[in-house]
Amino acid sequence: MKIIFSRKGFDSSAGGAPSPIVDGRPISLPIPLDLKHTRYRDLRDPIPSLVNDLTRGRHTANSYCHLDPDIDPSATRLPRPSLWRGALGQIGAAQSHLSRQNVGPGDLFLFWGLFRHAACKNGQWRYEGQPMHLIFGWLEIGEVHLVGNRGANLVKRHGWLGLHPHVRPGWERWSAHERSNNTIYLASERLSVLPGLKLPGSGVLGRGHVLTSATSHLKSVWQVPEWLHPRSGGSGMSFHPPGRWLDGGEVRSAGRGQEFVADIGSATEPLRWLKTVFAKSV
Repeated sequence: MKIIFSRKGFDSSAGGAPSPIVDGRPISLPIPLDLKHTRYRDLRDPIPSLVNDLTRGRHTANSYCHLDPDIDPSATRLPRPSLWRGALGQIGAAQSHLSRQNVGPGDLFLFWGLFRHAACKNGQWRYEGQPMHLIFGWLEIGEVHLVGNRGANLVKRHGWLGLHPHVRPGWERWSAHERSNNTIYLASERLSVLPGLKLPGSGVLGRGHVLTSATSHLKSVWQVPEWLHPRSGGSGMSFHPPGRWLDGGEVRSAGRGQEFVADIGSATEPLRWLKTVFAKSV
């Protein structure tokens, strides 16, 4: 089994600001992308006002966004189609990396991003405290589909997938090579890796799991469990050579790369750690 730490949502380059934590709950803001599909106003409250206020109007409710990964059934204002399941699209170099790592059914994406607490005061959303990296959601892979430019073929099989950006037009700005490996990962119906929790195959955490070390002034320094840290006999993860792993169970997370893959094999310690993460799912 592989666990993929997948960087998603707003940050200093994509969106220009952290995603907010509101009343303790992380709300991952989809990155702005003008594919003429989904606007921020199509997403549930308070996302449109959060985007407008926290970016100081650089992005507004009318701006287009890239709702991917689409893992929260309540993310949109409109009800979800029957049989809806979470989905993640990937393309280009990031998808090539996942392919080289043999990521497939049964593996688990843990989505993380840059977050900061936010509160609404005098009708305006404003940040509080310091930014941090945290895990906000998951997707256990049930199916993998190489879509390329043939999204309509997949929609014929899974009609509920018709609004996902990776099956719709608008990818012309990418090179033919990048578009050629356009891939969609569909969530399993249930979280089979931890069946006792009775959770769906994808979803969002109610409280999030903080990655940033409490002892570091750098948000990119993570406190990681022993099963992941190579100096403790752990698996390590892609994009993180030996020099990034620090004493005290810490790692300097890579500034580049979206998908950090940890091959845990059949080890059981990561599953115990996952239980503590998913305990924050409600």
